[in-house]
Amino acid sequence: MNAASADPTPMTAPLPRPIVILGPTAGGKSDLAAQLAEQLGGEVLGADSMQVYRHLDSGTAKPPPALRERVPHHLVDLVEPTDRFTVHDWLKRADETITSLQQAGQTPVVVGGTNLYLKALLEGLFDGPGQDEAFRATLADVPSAELHERLQAIDPAAAERITPADRQRLTRALEVHHLTGQPISELQQQWAEESEIQNPKSEFPTYRHDPILLGLRWDVDDINPRINLRVKAMFYPEKVDPQLAADVCIGGESLPAEVDRLVAEGKLQPGTQSAEALGYKQVLAAKYPDQFPGAADRLIKNLDDAFERTKILTRRFAKQQRTWLKRFRGVRWIEMPCDDPIGGALEALAE
Repeated sequence: MNAASADPTPMTAPLPRPIVILGPTAGGKSDLAAQLAEQLGGEVLGADSMQVYRHLDSGTAKPPPALRERVPHHLVDLVEPTDRFTVHDWLKRADETITSLQQAGQTPVVVGGTNLYLKALLEGLFDGPGQDEAFRATLADVPSAELHERLQAIDPAAAERITPADRQRLTRALEVHHLTGQPISELQQQWAEESEIQNPKSEFPTYRHDPILLGLRWDVDDINPRINLRVKAMFYPEKVDPQLAADVCIGGESLPAEVDRLVAEGKLQPGTQSAEALGYKQVLAAKYPDQFPGAADRLIKNLDDAFERTKILTRRFAKQQRTWLKRFRGVRWIEMPCDDPIGGALEALAE
């Protein structure tokens, strides 16, 4: 071999691109993520703000232990229900995990229904000023509804995005205004305009980590029955066929029984983010209204009311997800229901 034909520089294999699975709750995202990870030699990263809490299992549709033994899942069961955990905490761990998996030649498969987590992963995050613990202490005993009213008065745009139930984000928005004198919505908009990582309106925008986006698209008439079944399996598992419950990722202890146990063990506490979780909050309103006044709901008097209310709120949440996901460009959509979701996903990945 002559010197001219020798290439001393070794070829470096490209890093596996992360796959991000989008879609409404109860739409089959978790099952598809596990199957893709198995097919592609990857691992799953959870993007769910309530699955990060240990012990919150039945009401969060957390991947069951058998599945997690078969396919490694990251960013699940990270902290105790009484701990504070923010999107900044999650994003730091997500970035580190994605990089670690890629360097090991494994495909990261990200799945979850928390819009804020997905947006942060794809577009980055506005950091803002540091925390002011003294100011936060002045808000600790203020009802969430009043916090929302205060935010509405100083930052209507942020109040429109943040629900009265999202106490953590309400506190942060008020804190940023207190420290800077500016609405957090304006600061976030300035950051988006100045940042190199934006969501341009081109068909194929540039996102952080250069992922492939797969979306499961459901019509409302098809997804709502699945949502109703999932909530029924959460509240009354004995009334649901186990195979049907497994199809919507629910199994094991009922949600009311889990809440009773966590309250008795002191793992669910008033004023924590975990006590605001959809389903948990409604059960607390039905069974522990005096102990958890923040969960109060005039429409909930008993467990059946909590069940019906959770169905309504979950369907509403899925509608918000479907609307919100339209903001992302370059998504490779799979029409659902589908006889072969994994086949459809692999075909979409090959495009």
